[in-house]
Amino acid sequence: MLTSRGMSVWTKLGIYLVLIAMGITMAAPFLYMISTALKAPDEVTTMPPTWIPERLMWENFVKIWTLFPFGRFLLNTIFVTASIVLGVVTTSCLAAYAFARLEWPWRDALFMGYLGTMMIPFAVIMIPLYVLMKNFNWLDKYEALIIPWLFSAYGTFLLRQFFMTIPMELEEAAIIDGASRFRILTTIIIPLSKPVLVTLATFTFLGSWNSFLWPLLVINSQDKYVLTIGLNFLQGTYFTQVNLVMAGVTLTVLPTVILFLFGQRYFIESVAITGLKA
Repeated sequence: MLTSRGMSVWTKLGIYLVLIAMGITMAAPFLYMISTALKAPDEVTTMPPTWIPERLMWENFVKIWTLFPFGRFLLNTIFVTASIVLGVVTTSCLAAYAFARLEWPWRDALFMGYLGTMMIPFAVIMIPLYVLMKNFNWLDKYEALIIPWLFSAYGTFLLRQFFMTIPMELEEAAIIDGASRFRILTTIIIPLSKPVLVTLATFTFLGSWNSFLWPLLVINSQDKYVLTIGLNFLQGTYFTQVNLVMAGVTLTVLPTVILFLFGQRYFIESVAITGLKA
């Protein structure tokens, strides 16, 4: 039996079963993390492991706020992440418009060179970047967490590809009406680019929120710790209380999951649109 698209029912059923199995496999660690966060200490070590706690220990999440300054770490992470997202979206919009719409010498060559920076592993630039932060006297300051990541070659490429799909006639009409380039960008290009902007903001948010190695290198003061460093501190201090560690991990991961669920529609839409024109 064939469906309307020429695919047999059994083939379609098999594809669905494979996708369901993959979804369960990827969701299982997250679900077990939440389960462990709601368990009592003695139930965490029971064998075989249980998925549903005998008694829900909601107080584990309250203890996280009292055992160490989780609120301070959360505020630091929100401040750093919001600054980076705003900076990346702003700089990527400006650069992408210049590469997509403006004519100037060596534009394409510079764009290729800019994209080439994406091929450089972070491990290669980590030490030079650390020395640069030290020379600027930015170590153990928010500047070291924010300023180096305000520019994104990937974000510029993503927005450039999308901007090139917007009809040029809209821009030409605005130029005839006397609109400046900046006004065209802010009133025409950006409002039409909502899906790709949300996608870029989501990716940037996830990368900044989950960053661990760089904050570990440049931050020493506990009052400037972000959540990832705070969780490392929590694990080192309360490594025997796995339920408390998992409660902290759950509170850290939850904002990223919520953001992705709200932004996935724009993510799918931007993937379907970008890349139509090279």
